[in-house]
Amino acid sequence: MDLYSGHINRLVEELASLPGIGGKSAQRLAFYIINMPKDRVAKLTKTISDARENVHYCKVCCTLTDDEICPICANEKRDHRTIMVVENTRDLAAYEKTGKYEGVYHVLHGAISPMLGVGPGDIRLTELMHRLQTEDVDEVIVATNSSLEGETTAMYISKLIKPTGIKVTRIASGVPVGGDLEYIDEVTLLRALEGRTEL
Repeated sequence: MDLYSGHINRLVEELASLPGIGGKSAQRLAFYIINMPKDRVAKLTKTISDARENVHYCKVCCTLTDDEICPICANEKRDHRTIMVVENTRDLAAYEKTGKYEGVYHVLHGAISPMLGVGPGDIRLTELMHRLQTEDVDEVIVATNSSLEGETTAMYISKLIKPTGIKVTRIASGVPVGGDLEYIDEVTLLRALEGRTEL
């Protein structure tokens, strides 16, 4: 038996279909939206529609933007000779939060995963190779995740780029700050050992 009317149930279902939103969170959001003033609901609806209509891929790095070229690519103060390759726009945002990386990015929008049927042609590798042929690049930093898919993608990118003579590096991975060694898996510990630096 449905607890709520059709409109409420449909709203809860739509919200619950969003990633990271469970049933209880969807209910809480639905009731919050229903109790919002109508002008705020209209503004929220318009903002979502406008974002969906106007946000597209940057012509250079493939991140999401509402301009032809994103602010990072358009910034002449950035080091355009260093490109960090990331899996998605959220990864780009994480590196930007550090405030320490001064190069530019390339967003793949995925990782190679034969198990899921995602091949090299399904992510933005063609655009990356085009950039490397048309731009003056010194280094490509591969910053894909440490998952099997991320590692596969990193190896594939390395094999593609190395023949061009451009330096290819991989971000270090290992023990997180504050992590207890006894709880960390063997692969992570091995990567931490291999990526050690001199003190």
